[in-house]
Amino acid sequence: MPLASSVRAALAASLVLAAAGALAQNAPLQPRELPARRIPVPSTVSPELQQLIGQPLRTGWNTPPTTPEGWKQLAESLRAAAAPNVQAMRERLKVRVEPGTLGGVKIYTVTPETIRPENRERTLVQVHGGCYVLNPAEAALPEAMLIAAIGGYRVIAVDYRMPPEAYFPAALDDSMAVYRAVIAKTDPRRVGLIGTSAGGALVLEMGLRAKQLDVPLPGAIASGTPMSDSTKTGDTFHTNEMLDNVLVSPEGFCDAAAAFYANGHDLKDPLISPVYGDMGGFPPTILTSGTRDLLLSNTVRVHRKLRNLGIESFLQVYEGQSHAHYGRDDRIPEVREAFGEIAYFFNKHLGK
Repeated sequence: MPLASSVRAALAASLVLAAAGALAQNAPLQPRELPARRIPVPSTVSPELQQLIGQPLRTGWNTPPTTPEGWKQLAESLRAAAAPNVQAMRERLKVRVEPGTLGGVKIYTVTPETIRPENRERTLVQVHGGCYVLNPAEAALPEAMLIAAIGGYRVIAVDYRMPPEAYFPAALDDSMAVYRAVIAKTDPRRVGLIGTSAGGALVLEMGLRAKQLDVPLPGAIASGTPMSDSTKTGDTFHTNEMLDNVLVSPEGFCDAAAAFYANGHDLKDPLISPVYGDMGGFPPTILTSGTRDLLLSNTVRVHRKLRNLGIESFLQVYEGQSHAHYGRDDRIPEVREAFGEIAYFFNKHLGK
């Protein structure tokens, strides 16, 4: 074939391929169809964590309460059920827990047996999870006790108001009131915020709210598996559905709880779904999740947003863990590892 003819043939072929590519780009995107399959408990984690991973799906994940009184009764029943475990953890970790008020808000002050010398002028503010409607009173304390004992920190745990007594933005308002009371006496650069799930979202929301109010930001933030997008947007809402044995499904109880808390407010409001907020100028942030976590994408998206803004952000993802497994039991090696990483991160950044 003459050279000119070869060139014309190649050009025609490339145009055909380009046209096919353009058609493919404009074609509707098709979901991936997967066959039914069995997912084994991983052998790559500790035996203690294997027991947690192997537990059945959370009871009642698809039958949330339908009335305000029903939500209140559920929160109280879970609080009562958690009380013996919280007491046992407190004794094992050798922490002192004192109820009180700060900034007009109920709190618990959690003090370890020994406050590390470098932490004597530092304070952590802990904001509990529970999809904004669960874990009142002592049920909120495991995370605060873990970081106090493992990190050697004094921790102020916020027992914020919840529905049906108070709806959005009560949890955020209470958390901010406690934070402002703390930084009135402590250099904000020596204050860290820590929370998981709804608490992980709230500590991010606190950063956004502090910027709105021109309140000094804390020295560092630890946001665990945050409910950073309550609109159920994100890949792992699909890939980890029915694999996460805590949240289970984006259509489960936590979705209903978030809507109950929002009380008709737009779920895309950054003070409910902080991934949509302006995080420019945020302090260093550590994020924690697991490979089976329904909110792994929520966590990853916050991490990438912070990194793209040039903010120091560290993401730790643990093998096989569902939502917030890393804060479940101090006797699990991976739990102590996770809080050791968080304590190291705070120690690196607070007061700097």
